[in-house]
Amino acid sequence: MGTLGRAIFTVGKWIRGTGQAMDRLGSTLQGGLRVEEQVSRHRTIMNIFEKEPRIHRDVFVAPSAAVIGDVEIGHGSSIWYGSILRGDVNSIHIGSGTNIQDNSLVHVAKSNISGKVLPTIIGSNVTVGHSAVLHACTIEDEAFVGMGATLLDGVVVEKHSMVGAGSLVKQNTRIPSGEVWVGNPAKFLRKLTEEEIAFIAQSATNYINLAQVHAAENAKSFDEIELEKMLRKKYAHKDEEYDSMLGVVREIPPELILPDNILPHNAQKAVAR
Repeated sequence: MGTLGRAIFTVGKWIRGTGQAMDRLGSTLQGGLRVEEQVSRHRTIMNIFEKEPRIHRDVFVAPSAAVIGDVEIGHGSSIWYGSILRGDVNSIHIGSGTNIQDNSLVHVAKSNISGKVLPTIIGSNVTVGHSAVLHACTIEDEAFVGMGATLLDGVVVEKHSMVGAGSLVKQNTRIPSGEVWVGNPAKFLRKLTEEEIAFIAQSATNYINLAQVHAAENAKSFDEIELEKMLRKKYAHKDEEYDSMLGVVREIPPELILPDNILPHNAQKAVAR
């Protein structure tokens, strides 16, 4: 960074610090009447070195998640709260319609003992449960990784297979299609049923729909949030007998109605169509 660039950076830092100080002073003067807007300073999407995330425009990345470096995410996928995808020494590729649930960690390896390059590759319509750890592994389309599972370097989870919650899959293990593996270390348990295979696909669909709702909620302005809070308070308690005596009909505003597409029975109809 040259002299001019350094000077501009320093001025910018000073202006930001002054703005934060003025905001704190203003809040103090307002006292109990102040309304503090919760603006996150967390960097959700971050370059590292020359590596830049490539994220489809309809992907939901939660505000508290972190997508760093050489990471590619396909359309309809979702990265949930507290999750970290770190593509620094290698790359991460995620297909379409895949959900990486809350507090999960996805990382990579530069190489292993055998000298293989080990990125992390996650296919389409994959469900990765809460707090899972995926390290330099491959998960094929429509596979399921349970909550708290750990997949180590070189693991391959084939299509339509399932890793049970809390399982540890050792390095270079291949889980064949249609099988359930559980335990520490994870071992074959049984074959998946047709209903379970259908559940994996449905789980991905449910999360695609749920991500749309969360994306819309996160995009709301302060005024929209305050209006909805007021409406919820207004419609939280209703005395139907009192209303009928007065001839009052209270209709729930559309803003407070849960979207049909995230309800299980409606999501099932959507898939059938």
